[in-house]
Amino acid sequence: MRHSRYLVLMSLLLLLAACVPKVKPPVTAPQALVKIRPWQFPEFSDDMSHGSLKAAIDQSLDYLERLDASTPFRFGPDTFTASHLAKSMKAFYELIEQTPSADKLRKAIRNSFWVYRAVGNDGRGKVLFTGYYEPDLQGSLHPSPDYPYPVYRKPDDWVNVNLGLFNPKYEDERVIGRCVNQTLIPYFSRDDIDSKGRLREKGCELLWVSDRIDLFFLHIQGSGRVLLEDGTVLHVNYDCANGRPYRSIGRLLIDEGSISREEMSMQQIRTYMKNYPEEIERVLNHNESYVFFRLVDQGPMGNIEVPLTPGRSVATDRYLFPKGALAFIQSEKPLVDEDGTTQSWEAFGRFVLNQDTGGAIRGPGRADLFWGSGPYAETAAGHMKHDGTLYFLVLKQTKKK
Repeated sequence: MRHSRYLVLMSLLLLLAACVPKVKPPVTAPQALVKIRPWQFPEFSDDMSHGSLKAAIDQSLDYLERLDASTPFRFGPDTFTASHLAKSMKAFYELIEQTPSADKLRKAIRNSFWVYRAVGNDGRGKVLFTGYYEPDLQGSLHPSPDYPYPVYRKPDDWVNVNLGLFNPKYEDERVIGRCVNQTLIPYFSRDDIDSKGRLREKGCELLWVSDRIDLFFLHIQGSGRVLLEDGTVLHVNYDCANGRPYRSIGRLLIDEGSISREEMSMQQIRTYMKNYPEEIERVLNHNESYVFFRLVDQGPMGNIEVPLTPGRSVATDRYLFPKGALAFIQSEKPLVDEDGTTQSWEAFGRFVLNQDTGGAIRGPGRADLFWGSGPYAETAAGHMKHDGTLYFLVLKQTKKK
């Protein structure tokens, strides 16, 4: 009897174990890209002028040439040095300077470059593309009833701990917080900062802006232009964050049934907030992540400290893909009428440079395309959520004799 009970118990445990969903381990950098054969290459058609591409390449070269020549860059299972990446950029630059035909460009890439494809979120190359842009805000250097919302710089009590210094197994892992009674605790949340005023009168204000929703989306975009009353334009750029998890308010509104998944966009969120102002605080505070800014001399800066090029700069997971590298994307872009209404979406291909990252851009199946500034950029960035493919290119290495 005891033996039969044991067999029944074991059978139940095995059944329960079979019912538990397996947790898929996170993709690591060596797994994020796979080298593909020439017959698997995309068409490499580009919908923009080569002038903007050369400008973006120059920015990546500026980044690479600031590094030690031996700095390693991971392309999936392979590693290349900063020196080789710079050589690769220069070779591609020289190639497009010849304004080759589409066929000649594809042939040159097949002969001289290795191509790696992102494994995507399905292991087969499916990448979700979203967009971001540089918004314009109305602001002031002094608080007033017209400009009540502060844009904060990095607070003096902000602490960034590199855990890899304590144990090599935590390499590239960091903890953000503040010290209280010699104890590191999590930094203030969005609710703490905006609703409870934990940073008020601590001298952390860079400037003040007129609209709370605009300020929230400045946090999401990571950079923007603040227009002062005297006509001065100030550029604010991401400096650091509070270390709290990014939580999508779009996802919240979908889950609550406030906006359908099909209609979800930045513009729809703005409309919802306008129609339900009593919901603003609750919805915005759902995203605990909070960004601190700095003033910069020119346009938005990527995480490799170079200005972003509209339409040519992308943000990806900085732990998986090589910073500054040349890439090629395929996705869809909006066709917009004179009123700014999206009429349709069309497929496009484009060479881009991997020059930025983002709090919500995590994993091998996510990429964010920088659209620039202005009405079209806002429309494209606010509505883009389309699948596509992501490739990285690097010059073939000559075999040593």
